[in-house]
Amino acid sequence: MTTEKKPWHGVLVASALPFKDDLSVDYDRFADHVRFLAEHGCDGVAPNGSLGEYQNLTPEERAKVVEVAVEAAPEGFVVMAGTGAYGAQESRRWAEQAAEAGAQAVMQLPPNSYRAHEEQVHHHYAEVAKAGLPVVAYNNPLDTKVDLTPEFVGRLHRDGLIVGIKEFTGDPRRAYEIKEHAPEMDILIGTDDSVLEVGIAGAVGWVAGYPNAIPQSTVELYRLSTSGVPADWAKAREMYIDLHPLLRWDTKTEFVESIKVSMDVVGRFGGPSRPPRLALPEPVKQQIIADTEAVLAKGYK
Repeated sequence: MTTEKKPWHGVLVASALPFKDDLSVDYDRFADHVRFLAEHGCDGVAPNGSLGEYQNLTPEERAKVVEVAVEAAPEGFVVMAGTGAYGAQESRRWAEQAAEAGAQAVMQLPPNSYRAHEEQVHHHYAEVAKAGLPVVAYNNPLDTKVDLTPEFVGRLHRDGLIVGIKEFTGDPRRAYEIKEHAPEMDILIGTDDSVLEVGIAGAVGWVAGYPNAIPQSTVELYRLSTSGVPADWAKAREMYIDLHPLLRWDTKTEFVESIKVSMDVVGRFGGPSRPPRLALPEPVKQQIIADTEAVLAKGYK
């Protein structure tokens, strides 16, 4: 499968955000992490997503995260900034800030303060699109209480408001239905434990969590899953079986802490999260450590 590579294509890592012991943002470590991901085959980062704990940042911190990501990104490495917010005006301001900082695209949740109806959601995306950057919608109905249905996604695309969608429902069947309503729109894998299924279904991107810890192997899994070559799918399935117990943590409530624990295990700094996220219960932490070590023991990195 061949397609012209757009900024929102490929493996865009929903970058974890390092904090110091006093829980202030460690911008130097974050810049180093952006460079690390670029050096290990990823195509870009999506800072200020849920994994980046954007809800717990001050406006000044949130703006600086995007600026640091852009500054640290080598040539050709994409920054797709998360611009989720309760209100349309606030999301538009974050999209404008991302554009001014030099980001190439934005990732946009629907309004997430209550169960907004379709016209309100349409207005929300129309406002964000005014900032001028390509908009990738982010469908996470469990957390936002708004489901971007395939039919509505088609409308948003036909109206020129979005270029793609990060599908976080974990249902690979949606990829086919979305394409029926928006044949030219791009599907991005939204959950780490659906890479193979959604890759085979025609995804051209992956907003990914576990490349924060094991970038080389996860990038290879993505390339094989999205190549359109059945022989590659067979090889991807073998990797997928090995990696799936670890990738599954990306869709659990404690996904932020889990991925940071895995980063610590592999020798990358994961560190603490800001409250309300706290240290994981010891049995959960030990299971994540065991799942991470099992993957490393099989040669994944």
